[in-house]
Amino acid sequence: MSSARSGGRVLPARSGDPKRVGPYRIIGRLGSGGMGTVHAGLDAAGLRVAVKVVHPAQAEDPEFRARFRREVQLSARVQGPCLIPLLAADAEADLPWLATAYAPGLTLDRHLATYGPLAGITLYAFAAGTAAALAAVHAAGVVHRDVKPQNVILTPAGPRVLDFGIAHATDGTSVTRTGIMTGTPGWISPEGYRVGTTGPEGDMFAWGALVAYAATGRVPFGVGAPDVVAYRVMSLEPELRGLPGELHEIVKTALAKEPGSRTTARDAAEECAVLLSAQATQVIPAGGEPTLVGDLVAAEWDVPAANDPTWRHPARSSRRLAGIAVVASVVIGGLAGGVLALQPGRTEATSPTSRPHVGASSTTIADTSPPVSAVAGPQTPEGLSSPPADADEATITTWRAARRAKGEAEIETEAALGHDVSLGVGEEYNYSGQYKVSYAQSRREIYIAISGPHIESRVIQGAASNACLTLRMMADIYEELPYDEYALVDNTTGTAPTIVWEDDFRANTGCATQAIERNTTDQGQDPNWHPTEAGLAAAQIPSVDKAEIRVATEAVNNLFMEWNGNSRLLHDARYISDENTSIGFAPHEGVMYVWATKPEWNPSTRAEWGQTAAEVACESVLTESRARPEWAYARYAVAVLDGAGGTELLRWGAVANCAS
Repeated sequence: MSSARSGGRVLPARSGDPKRVGPYRIIGRLGSGGMGTVHAGLDAAGLRVAVKVVHPAQAEDPEFRARFRREVQLSARVQGPCLIPLLAADAEADLPWLATAYAPGLTLDRHLATYGPLAGITLYAFAAGTAAALAAVHAAGVVHRDVKPQNVILTPAGPRVLDFGIAHATDGTSVTRTGIMTGTPGWISPEGYRVGTTGPEGDMFAWGALVAYAATGRVPFGVGAPDVVAYRVMSLEPELRGLPGELHEIVKTALAKEPGSRTTARDAAEECAVLLSAQATQVIPAGGEPTLVGDLVAAEWDVPAANDPTWRHPARSSRRLAGIAVVASVVIGGLAGGVLALQPGRTEATSPTSRPHVGASSTTIADTSPPVSAVAGPQTPEGLSSPPADADEATITTWRAARRAKGEAEIETEAALGHDVSLGVGEEYNYSGQYKVSYAQSRREIYIAISGPHIESRVIQGAASNACLTLRMMADIYEELPYDEYALVDNTTGTAPTIVWEDDFRANTGCATQAIERNTTDQGQDPNWHPTEAGLAAAQIPSVDKAEIRVATEAVNNLFMEWNGNSRLLHDARYISDENTSIGFAPHEGVMYVWATKPEWNPSTRAEWGQTAAEVACESVLTESRARPEWAYARYAVAVLDGAGGTELLRWGAVANCAS
């Protein structure tokens, strides 16, 4: 069941389609298949997502549920270039579902039917990108097992490999039925036909066929009845006429009859990247990391953009800055059993020491420092000032010298920043501005220039906060992203541009835009920040981050001691355990979430537990922040779930709450 069967067009929802799935608002359909329906969804920040929902008949099948649960677990392991990340999932829902990032574009087969075979530098980029994707899959200990044209989307930023519906782990654990051959005729390896199972070598056989098909428009073993195709695969040589010479040799090796004679995904990615860099007159070092390959692919990729009409935007509260629930979001779910990996690394972040260029308005800023007067004149937005620039600060000169995006990480970051209204300069504020993103790598700065009507300070604050959240998200996805700061440029006059905001998105872990957010003193509800459903949903995705596991384990044990005391009355309504209490993390928000599923609790018990959990959570986050400067979490939130989809957020705050 693929997340992109409609070529990007949002089809109307049908009678009986859900209004919401998890944290996502459903606005239409992208397609459907034998296992379920793929819905077009939007998260609280307006990010477009593809949401797979299983058909009721399959949902009632325990074996199918086990396979779906395994699909989620395997998808959570895999990250890398030219892949579509898993955002969230619920394998235990009445109708199991999972959500992935939306990838605009045509599948390879539909692209070839419309535009013809790939050629030149785009073909080399396709081969390098898809091989790098499979290298990341295999490095995570996973086998895809259904590599075919329908499972590759050609997006504006490069090819994307998707659909792990029948993937399995290389450790042998699987819930695929014994004796059932998996894969699609024409894209199955010889050993797949012989014994019904394959390893990474089987993926590489399919990759070789995929590249040959992309280059020629022909399936290398032809078409026809399944048994005829199977005979050709096992007995005949592939038809590779039309492949460029050096690429021909790589593909031929991938299509070897014996698994041990085939190239690996990593070697293929490296060899194809060398060919691509020769075409592009760029150099990839020997043994280059897959992320470098992804950058080169994105820089040299050139395919026509598919029809991708604008999706409708949901209403959004400026006080509930949801950020984007991404594959980097993690959880220690239940803390009782195994934990899954979503991201092996972490973006470093320090204490909030950012320096936004904003005047202290009495209506929006709660600070003890003297107010800064706004500078009069057309170049200064309402309520904002332009402090004298020092040598390290962004200036109009450094902005003018910045360049456009290059490489996958920068291109994807630019797209994320401008996604729908995520910069806060769109319809939510009744503001019709436009933006342009540029990069100053030597200064580690990203510039976002806004043009259009005069900008009010509330628009700039909304844009600044959402830009910070988005950049923190992208830094989690692309650990090599070489930037720390971003600056907003007011270019609404067209003649007198002004730097109106500058911030360190890595240091500002909570993406605060007001002084009160950076120095919260009251225990309980922070009036200028609110936890989000998207953040809680992100925190419910499993992880193997060692630091998070350790902090969560210590925190939950402390919480059990504080709340339960020495009681072991398991049937006491007040009693909590790892069966109903969890702690998880949402890196894009910098928040640690604590929640208990206790529908039987009355308001008084909820309030009491919320206070206890908040004290434990705050102390845990603070202790880790003091011990490890790179710790990325500076906020916490406490919630009670009713087990039927309802959530009550009880308390939330920042580490400053308990710093004294």
